[in-house]
Amino acid sequence: MAALCEAFTLCGLGPSGGVGLGSGLLALEPGADPDHVLLTDRGRTATLFKVSDQKPLGCWSVKHGQIITCPVVCNFETHEYIAVHDNKVLRIWKDEDVNLDKVFKATLSAEVYRIHSLPRAEPLVLFRGGGVRTLDVLLEAPQQEIENVISDEVIKWSEAFLEGHQPVLIFVTEKDGDFFVYVQKPKMRSLHKYKLEQQELSNPLSFTAYIKKQIITLLCLYSSDSVYKVLIPLQQNSEEEEQTLSKSLLLNLSISGSALKGTSFVVLDKDHVAVLGSLAASGEESKECLTIWNTKFQTLQASKELPLGTSGQLWCYGDKFFFTHGKVLTVVIYKCETSSLAAAVGKLKDSQTSDLSSFLNWNTLGDEELLVSCPSQQSVALNSESKMTLRSKKSAVANMQPDTSAAGRFLRSIKVASTAAVEDELRQLLSKALTPDFQATIGCVISALMNRCKTDPTFYPRNFLVQMIQKRELSYSLCPDLMAVALEKKDVHLLQLCLQRFPDIPEEITYTCLKVFLSISDDYLERTDVNLESVISYIDIEPNKEVKTEVVENGFNTEVEENGCDVTGKKETHMMDSVEFCPVGPQKAALLNAVLHSAYSETFLLPHLKDLPAQQAVVSILKALSSLLWLGTIDTHLSLFLLFSIFKLILSYIYIHIHIYSFLNKNTYHQTKNIFYLHSCPFLLSTFSE
Repeated sequence: MAALCEAFTLCGLGPSGGVGLGSGLLALEPGADPDHVLLTDRGRTATLFKVSDQKPLGCWSVKHGQIITCPVVCNFETHEYIAVHDNKVLRIWKDEDVNLDKVFKATLSAEVYRIHSLPRAEPLVLFRGGGVRTLDVLLEAPQQEIENVISDEVIKWSEAFLEGHQPVLIFVTEKDGDFFVYVQKPKMRSLHKYKLEQQELSNPLSFTAYIKKQIITLLCLYSSDSVYKVLIPLQQNSEEEEQTLSKSLLLNLSISGSALKGTSFVVLDKDHVAVLGSLAASGEESKECLTIWNTKFQTLQASKELPLGTSGQLWCYGDKFFFTHGKVLTVVIYKCETSSLAAAVGKLKDSQTSDLSSFLNWNTLGDEELLVSCPSQQSVALNSESKMTLRSKKSAVANMQPDTSAAGRFLRSIKVASTAAVEDELRQLLSKALTPDFQATIGCVISALMNRCKTDPTFYPRNFLVQMIQKRELSYSLCPDLMAVALEKKDVHLLQLCLQRFPDIPEEITYTCLKVFLSISDDYLERTDVNLESVISYIDIEPNKEVKTEVVENGFNTEVEENGCDVTGKKETHMMDSVEFCPVGPQKAALLNAVLHSAYSETFLLPHLKDLPAQQAVVSILKALSSLLWLGTIDTHLSLFLLFSIFKLILSYIYIHIHIYSFLNKNTYHQTKNIFYLHSCPFLLSTFSE
């Protein structure tokens, strides 16, 4: 859950910092210290504030007649401040400087739009013509010619990131109602231009973005009271022509029939955004408010009314919001907790102690990865459906790939090509650079391969499937047919890998694997490829090794007097072969170990275990447990839990028989007990004798 907490005033504002669009501040930027912010007004003054103390630490102004046209930023490497006044005049100074007339000055050859400061990197200077320079390169020759990247376009917004050690700049331009997105890597001299997909009767009002795993996520706040998401991969072919970026709906800003007319917004974390705007209900006067929305559950989680009005600007640094409220700059502290149903019911585990394997989330895949590679029409179609249907649609996605896609051509060739040819094509496909939709492509490929396996018994690209499971983060949800085909072919090595690496295998499939493993003979398993890594360190006991055991009861040596009789504990020396000592071979032990260490729930697994014949289940599982306990590869607590589960099965079996006989014969308790002894004891005795 998200919440708005304490609010306080940071400072008063001058005449230009009033209420309404077009007023307010020029910008608010972070300082060198996390508790510092740099305020630039729409005149000629910049002020450094310490937020916790609510007091200014420094104030600098340009001369009368001059205007600061680019927000002041802090160079995090040198702790210097950088500003541009009158569009072309660059100023650089430090904390101890008082008079800006006496600090460093450079006149540039082109007008500056914005300066972006990055940690551990040189600041980036973005010019109004779209040209970009790092500050150090610009200062070497301030009058150097700056190229015009855009023509007749106006920059509306820009942001900079660090991807690895490489700075990346993104900016949005507008021309005749069309919006364009530019992504530039100054050090690599790489520039890509995209056109933003148009929205009928609606225009973007505000932008924000973040970068993760070579993908820029651009969020757009539209006048239709909605937030849309656009995914832009950094790895692009420089020869490609201008592309149109498709967008997907992230959030609808409506509450019980009332719509929030947003003016600006910021991203708080992967599940929360904050929106500043006015909430208007039918027949009521609109009220400006600050809101926090949960994008995962599509809900409003916190709201604060702002009766004095705002300038429509919103900034967020650390755990604090900054915005103008009336004639003051207000700070509001917020908090966001992990968005999950587990958190709502108090069952959320500590993420630092969790050791779960990562696996593909189909909801995330549908929004953040699959849409990047698909045409815009396909993307809109996919997003118009419920996210919950994506899993059932994944086979159809393979048929929707564009003809020009290498993956699309390969998916068509799977139907007719030989196993060797298919594996060669797969190697070429995997050797290419990763794209944002790579896992979606792998899911489509594996689904197509499994369809071919079902219709053509001679086709089975086992080597590729093993390689995929070993080297990629796959899951049962991504390729559910894979284990079904492996079970049909009794490919125990592939099943072992799936059990070890898939975190979301249904209990029914786990039970089926157990049943298959128990049914296969040790002689057959010796000829198969089974990974013995989990038991190899325990099976190096030489034959005829002498093992000494001493009988100990209840923690005491039996060489004590009990009931007046001397009982002498026996010390035996056994000469036995390791094969005779372990009930099953190492191959089967490794397979059963994979089952016992897979993720399952007793509640959902027991109904399937009851389908096994009772005697087979008890004998087989007891043999397996004794083998694994002998090998030392299974935890004692886990073995006790499994034994408890087995005896629950036995007791339920006995309980049912007692009541059936009791009902049919209507005999006395002793008669029923005799029936129980007659029918159950042979079964139990034969079970444990094995």
